[in-house]
Amino acid sequence: MLRKMALLCSVFMLVGIACTGMAGAEDTIKLGVVEPLSGTFKDIGERYLEGVEYAVKVINDGGGLLGRKVEVIPIDSEVKPDVAVRKATKLIMKDNVKFFCGGTGSSVGAAMSELVEKHKGIFFTYGMDASSLTGEKCNRHFFRPGGSTDGRSYALALWAVRKGYKRIAGIAQDYSFGHEAMAAFKKKIKELDPNIELVAEIYHPLGNKDYAPYISQIIAAKPDVIFTPNWGNDLSLLLKQGRSMGLNVKFLCYYINDDVLIKGLGDDEAVIGSVGAEIYMLSIPGRLNQEFLQGFFKEKGYYPSWLRGKAYTATLFWAEAVKKAGSADPEKVISAWEGLTFEGPAGTWYMRPCDHQAQVPYWIAEVVKENKFYDHAYVGEPVMIPAKEVEVPCEETGCKMSKSD
Repeated sequence: MLRKMALLCSVFMLVGIACTGMAGAEDTIKLGVVEPLSGTFKDIGERYLEGVEYAVKVINDGGGLLGRKVEVIPIDSEVKPDVAVRKATKLIMKDNVKFFCGGTGSSVGAAMSELVEKHKGIFFTYGMDASSLTGEKCNRHFFRPGGSTDGRSYALALWAVRKGYKRIAGIAQDYSFGHEAMAAFKKKIKELDPNIELVAEIYHPLGNKDYAPYISQIIAAKPDVIFTPNWGNDLSLLLKQGRSMGLNVKFLCYYINDDVLIKGLGDDEAVIGSVGAEIYMLSIPGRLNQEFLQGFFKEKGYYPSWLRGKAYTATLFWAEAVKKAGSADPEKVISAWEGLTFEGPAGTWYMRPCDHQAQVPYWIAEVVKENKFYDHAYVGEPVMIPAKEVEVPCEETGCKMSKSD
């Protein structure tokens, strides 16, 4: 009898240990952040990651999600779809990670979208803008609480028409994102003013080092302004080499709202007068943005800038969906996120159910010399273009969203 009792006690202890381990595994809601944390675009990935981390700090300081802490797991994608999928799959299988996010590389986003659909998780992006991700490649497990090539290109096209430009040159990176951005810009320009002429349409390799041939083509075309969706080092080198070759035409940019890029140029004249369109800028007016800026600056000692601001806002939007769902079950979060509205630092964001593309306002601002944030040039006070003015109707996106798995 004593032996039986001892055996039963041992079994109960083992079960208790196992249950404790299982409870520990469920203590946190894990969020895998897929970004380039090495290589050419490391700086972009690190700033996006920092925005997610700060949002998670705010969430955890406020009591967490559903009474649980959120845990950030950085994943170095190297901007390679196969690398991102391999590392994320390991986390899914080993640690049961259900939620992932990222902002760099639309090709990575497409691969992650397929992965989370297969494993019934969720991937959301704040910076992978290729419209196809919420268009023909859409699926129920992918959300974009951020901008798209359609929205941003439409906003810049509106600006170009309002400013009266008649000759426009375009230059973009030669992959899905660059082509989609250019196509959307051309489409909107033609709709708004058929008399505007695209005098040059140039594509170059991602991570290009020599822009001299392309700049020569642009100079020869004699544009009034230059449209470019380039980002990271590709934008920096385009601006720097253009300046050195005497290209004095201003740019309409996706991503000139970048303090690191502007400071790195070492020449404010290369960017002053150029225009950027973004879903987040430091200079956005309003209480919520001021609270974000003050909180981040107090924590870090520097301003969050554009990448961190986008990642921060998108992560809080995801957290609101989890709260509404009352569960960390991805299927319930999907249902809760569809149709959800979020008030954040950059205005009102609405998650459209038909394609999981957030309807967001765009902010357009000119780069000016004097600003309250930096001792170098930066964007001035922005003008808001409402989401309604740049939206693409659901039936035109190409998205065929399945309603259930």
